[in-house]
Amino acid sequence: MRVLARLLLCSALGSAFAGCGSGTVSMRPEPRSFTAADYESIYEKWSREADEFEFGQLSDVLNVTATFQGWEFRWAYVVRYADDHSLGTEERAEMLRASLADARERHRFFVTMSGTRWRDTDLTSDEAAWRVMLVDEEDQQTMPLEIEKMHRPSSNIGAYYESVSVFRHAFRIVFPARRQDGSPTIPDNATFVILRFTGPLGTVDLKWEFAH
Repeated sequence: MRVLARLLLCSALGSAFAGCGSGTVSMRPEPRSFTAADYESIYEKWSREADEFEFGQLSDVLNVTATFQGWEFRWAYVVRYADDHSLGTEERAEMLRASLADARERHRFFVTMSGTRWRDTDLTSDEAAWRVMLVDEEDQQTMPLEIEKMHRPSSNIGAYYESVSVFRHAFRIVFPARRQDGSPTIPDNATFVILRFTGPLGTVDLKWEFAH
């Protein structure tokens, strides 16, 4: 429940419009050495959260938590998953290979969100009050390839993403690693990327800064 606790802390510190998170992350596609016990710290490192507060209504209009499934996160996730499910060496290696190959083609985010009205935060609904996009440091916007709504995420999902709750929508959101013109969505020399939620109720930016 540390992610939810940090949400409250971010709001109390006045970070209502920008996502709270933990330092910089590395996008370098290099081998990593993790144990299953490392997963929690890597999860926190790659997760961001924010509140959008409507002072006129004295209520939260958006609570959102997102985990960027970057190269490093995927490596740690596979190690933890394989340990939890007693996968053999070959099974784990194949799972890791497939996940890292996908990381070269797609940027994936696991997102949970809630608001004052349930339907406002259903990103797959025509009545949603928010839309989501990926924004680079030159303010170029990339729209999702896919938004998958997860109906009643299982305890198996909740074990890896602690912001999962019956009071929140959960989504898998996928962006292309390259735009239609062939340019990278996140260039190798990028210093940050933003997952933006925007609509008539406001704008919330979740920001990942990159180490080089």
